Amino acid sequence: MYTEQGGEGPDLLVLLHGMGATGAVWSPLCAQAGARWSGRWLALDLPGHGASDRQASYAIGQHAATVARAVLPHLQPEGRLVVLGHSLGGVIGLALATGWFGVVPHAVFAAGIKVGWSDEEVRRMETLAMQPTKRFATKEEAVDRYLKVSGLAAIADATAPVVARGVTQEDEGWRLAMDPRANAVGKPPLSELVGLARCPVHLGQGRHDALVTMEQTRSLDPEARDLGPHGHNVMVEAPGAVWDWMASLS
Repeated sequence: MYTEQGGEGPDLLVLLHGMGATGAVWSPLCAQAGARWSGRWLALDLPGHGASDRQASYAIGQHAATVARAVLPHLQPEGRLVVLGHSLGGVIGLALATGWFGVVPHAVFAAGIKVGWSDEEVRRMETLAMQPTKRFATKEEAVDRYLKVSGLAAIADATAPVVARGVTQEDEGWRLAMDPRANAVGKPPLSELVGLARCPVHLGQGRHDALVTMEQTRSLDPEARDLGPHGHNVMVEAPGAVWDWMASLS
């Protein structure tokens, strides 16, 4: 798995991005880590995303197992493990919270998890997973598509650090770095994962997140945090609000 890391100390903050994005979406938050986090941080490109390898299955359990293997060498016996996930990354964080995958976080923070899934939405994701990789003649076209797929179009431009590793070039042209098969993640068993958690789990979201309502989020966590007048990618729009949320519950 491709990783970026920084900081020093025994505690480790693991950052897990959402579907279609890369670990680069955490760059605004990581830029503030020196002043807001007294430990190390590790941002990963999830399997089938960015510069990480593809894998045969993209089920939540498979994601969690792969992330756990990548995280284990970075843990220190006296340190705390805190997981901060966004969207799909938040669901993976909930899976890690069960302790089934060889690591037990001290706490899991999950922002912008999509709670409601209709059968039609699940079928649409399965259809996307079966489609061939789309090629683009230019990098500009590919980046424009990536901005839309990752939900960054309204808050970042093609040159922003958060766009890094979102597209790649091959002999046939440019394409999104994401493996299309990664769309077949399935409907996550959110209530079950929250109920099985062996550590504190904290949910939050931007108030204007188009993928989930606060009512839905609070059906899983009655104390879920309203992170302000922001959209789905709240960690890009308002990294300070995410740091404040974590600090208030640490």
